[in-house]
Amino acid sequence: MVVSSSSAFRSSLSSFLLPTKVTKLSLGNRITLLPLSNVAALSSQVTYPIKSEMSLCVGTHLIPHPNKIERGGEDAFFISSHGGGAIAVADGVSGWAERDVDPALFSRELMAHASSMVYDTEVNYDPQVLLKKAHAATSSMGSATVIVAMMEGNGTLKIANVGDCGLRVIRKGQIMFSTCTQEHYFDCPYQLSSETSGQTYLDAMVSSVKLEEGDIVVMGSDGLFDNVYDREIASTVASNSDVAEAAKALARLARDHSMDISFDSPYSSEARTKGIDVPDWKKLLGMKLTGIDYISLVKSILIDTFLCDAYRLTEICGH
Repeated sequence: MVVSSSSAFRSSLSSFLLPTKVTKLSLGNRITLLPLSNVAALSSQVTYPIKSEMSLCVGTHLIPHPNKIERGGEDAFFISSHGGGAIAVADGVSGWAERDVDPALFSRELMAHASSMVYDTEVNYDPQVLLKKAHAATSSMGSATVIVAMMEGNGTLKIANVGDCGLRVIRKGQIMFSTCTQEHYFDCPYQLSSETSGQTYLDAMVSSVKLEEGDIVVMGSDGLFDNVYDREIASTVASNSDVAEAAKALARLARDHSMDISFDSPYSSEARTKGIDVPDWKKLLGMKLTGIDYISLVKSILIDTFLCDAYRLTEICGH
């Protein structure tokens, strides 16, 4: 499923959820997965393999910058159920608007291609290869920062990141993994581009994390991480057990922080270390240094499910 910030998704996006404890799973409204104990009871009659697989339960939310609502914003992302799950966010670089190019076109096309290629056997759960193929297929002018994460059934999350979109893994209330921002200099991130001078998949920062059941993955554009500290991310998701509600709460927290003149955001704090700040007269007028473009967020939680072959399961269940 590909989602862009088109007019139909100006302030929020629908989400899909999976049960956190699986005792019954419907497949195509035809097949019922029995509780493990029941299936085990049938194993003496039919010896069909059953395996434990990890998958992601996902919630999303998007809030465009107020000045970009009318044209739908510039972010795009996709969610796929392939394997254990695949999620990605691309943030169109707004500077292209100065050249009369819609910054959203590149990010949307990039995500559309990535979504269609995620099942490609050449990709084989490698997000860097997926970036390579999607970027090569994208013909729109523009550029975007992007992050892709693909999870294998054994719980290994593979990540490829170009620029300042980010990902956090939270385990038992603590952030145990964070991606790093790639920048040429402050506020000028790496980006995949239609121009040959831009970065390529070879410049992506590649990493992998072995996830455990119950781990929480938060992925977002810079609009989230520029305005919300990691400790706030951890505490916010801890207070929202529903992934869709947690995603919404984080996006709204980022928006509220960006509009709060008294809040010292991660972006403004880093800017000051680089010798950058707004003049005092602008502060008196209620202006603050902010890096908010707009907030695109995908929040997921790892669950453990039991899978077996659908055709054979149909035979077992007698449907």
